[in-house]
Parts: sequence; structure tokens; C-alpha cells
Amino acid sequence: MTRYEYGDDPAQFGELTLPAGTPRATVVIIHGGFWRSGYDLSLGRPLAVDLAARGYAAWNLEYRRMGNGGGWPATFDDIAAGIDVLADLPVDTSSVIGLGHSAGGHLAVWAAGRGAARVRLTGVVSQAGVLGLIDAAHRNLSDGAAQSLMGGSPADRADQYAAADPMAAIPLAVPVVCVHARADANVPFAQSAAYVSAAREAGADARLVEAGGDHFSVIDPGSSDWQLVVDALDSVVER
Repeated sequence: MTRYEYGDDPAQFGELTLPAGTPRATVVIIHGGFWRSGYDLSLGRPLAVDLAARGYAAWNLEYRRMGNGGGWPATFDDIAAGIDVLADLPVDTSSVIGLGHSAGGHLAVWAAGRGAARVRLTGVVSQAGVLGLIDAAHRNLSDGAAQSLMGGSPADRADQYAAADPMAAIPLAVPVVCVHARADANVPFAQSAAYVSAAREAGADARLVEAGGDHFSVIDPGSSDWQLVVDALDSVVER
């Protein structure tokens, strides 16, 4: 594992873990935590180790979060810069998959639809992602996490939500696989179901995989739900 910085802020860095041989693809791991600074990229380290053992280059990305300078637009700026810096690192950027959990799933899908980019995502696997930002605000998920991220309600910050909500960027030009458990008590299964339904109706390549555990089983390398995530990742790379 090697640390690389992509900015001057202490949170602007990532950890690159390479496999023994030539990587199959590069995976950008974006951790969750409802965009709050109480959670960090340590959540992604076990995933990076597992993916490297499977032949992937794993870029475990840290970024500014609420409580350490994050929120709109800083968090989004960091995700964009943290992906773009891959152009300067010792990895192949012809196949770059976003892998995001919870709030990280939101950021990974958002990143796949962003405009000008040095490095483009070629697919996304969302793990229990917050894929409807306006819906998350209306549901008041995690005590208003979406409103805190965006600096207000959808009614007050309509333009910002339109730029940040994955539902507003449908259809994407790359495949998206959503792995989500019905028993998830943190992010409703309906978030992924609604995203996939809308994306498919718009002609996008999107698929929903139902996990059997909970919100965290999809980031547990020892769980059967993690195998679903790996299978989804493999399927996106092989398209």
C-alpha cells in the first residue's frame, strides 16, 4: 500500500494497493459514513486488500467530509480530483471502476456522470448507495445528512441538488450495478430499486442485486454479500 496526495488538505489523499501481477482493472474505493468526518478510508482497507488479492489495483480514496471542510462543493471537488490523479499514478486508467458504499455509493455514481475529467469511470458498483439525494432529504436519512451535505433543503438548494443527485444524471453512459439488502436499516433498499428502475426505463445499463444481509455486510470481505459485490465488479469489468 502506497499513499499519494492529490491536494494540500490532510484529507486529500488515497492509498494505492497493487496486485502481484498486471492488474485486471483499477477500482476506486469510496467509503461511506453519510459524508461525515467521523468515518474514514479505514473502512475501505480490508476491501483494498481483498481486491488486490483478486488481481485488481485498488485506490482507496479519502476526501473532505462534513466536520473537516467537506460538504457542497468541496466533497465533490475532492472525489473528482482524487479520481483524476490516477492519470499520474502507476496504474492503467483504461478500465476504472467506482466502488462506493452508502454515501460513497452516491459519490461513485455521481462521479460517473460528471463533466470534464482526466480519468473517467468505466462502470460503477454501488454498495447500499444513497442514490436519491432528494429522496434522502425527504426521508431525513441519518438526521438530515443530505441537507447538511448540500447546505439546505431541496427546496432551498434546488440547483445544487440537481447537480449532485444521481437521479438527475440518468441515464449514464456506463454500467451501474447496485448491491443492496432489503434488511438495510440505514439506507432503504428502495433507494437502489428506484435508481435502477429509472435508469433502465431511460435506456441505461443498470442492474439491481439483492443482498441477504444488512447495510454493512456488503463491505465485509468474509460475507456472502461481499462475493455478490465481487461478482458484480467482475461483470462490469468483463463487459
